[in-house]
Amino acid sequence: MNSNLHRRDFLRRATLGSAALFTVPGAFAEALTITPPMTEGPFYPDQLPLDTDNDLLRINDSINPGVGDITHLHGRVTDIKGNPVSNARVEIWQVDNQGAYIHSKDGGLTGPKRDDNFQGFGRFMTGRDGRYYFRTIKPVPYGPRTPHIHFAIYRNNKRALTTQCFIAGDQGNAKDGLVKRLGEPVKHLMVSFKPIPNSKAGELRAKFNIILGITPDDGHE
Repeated sequence: MNSNLHRRDFLRRATLGSAALFTVPGAFAEALTITPPMTEGPFYPDQLPLDTDNDLLRINDSINPGVGDITHLHGRVTDIKGNPVSNARVEIWQVDNQGAYIHSKDGGLTGPKRDDNFQGFGRFMTGRDGRYYFRTIKPVPYGPRTPHIHFAIYRNNKRALTTQCFIAGDQGNAKDGLVKRLGEPVKHLMVSFKPIPNSKAGELRAKFNIILGITPDDGHE
């Protein structure tokens, strides 16, 4: 099979199937609290990678995948009333398994070399249901920072939210300066990384719903 067709088919199936794969009863019963913002940090890519899709484990059609615990990261972008926000651009960026960003000034604070097979940055446009999906790795710590993934949400090409998500229960959270500074609201940024039953590769899934401080009157579906 042509490798380009195979990759496109994977991304299409992953996108369309993510809702059915990860939906659980009562998933949207939690109280709606606006997702708290957090700093962008110094390492938003200063030069975007050639591949910016939602599969961060493979760059274009490279045979070798990025190293790390495979994680299916998903969720919904909604307004404060729970209505889905469609056509929102969700971006994520994070360090590789060596603790390095894809940034010209970051050579990795905990590792000797960046993983050239890890994309490090991805984008996804939400559909009518407000859902997004990424295939990435479980974040690792670097320097003084606890493991985290950066998020940026755009509406009409304007950034509506900049934030981060963290691993619930990670020991590094208690020592992280930004986590401590945010205080109580940080609980809304804690995400459980759970093993997928019967996954031979030990894959994980992580659900992070994002609630923007907007209402239907702001002109979204």
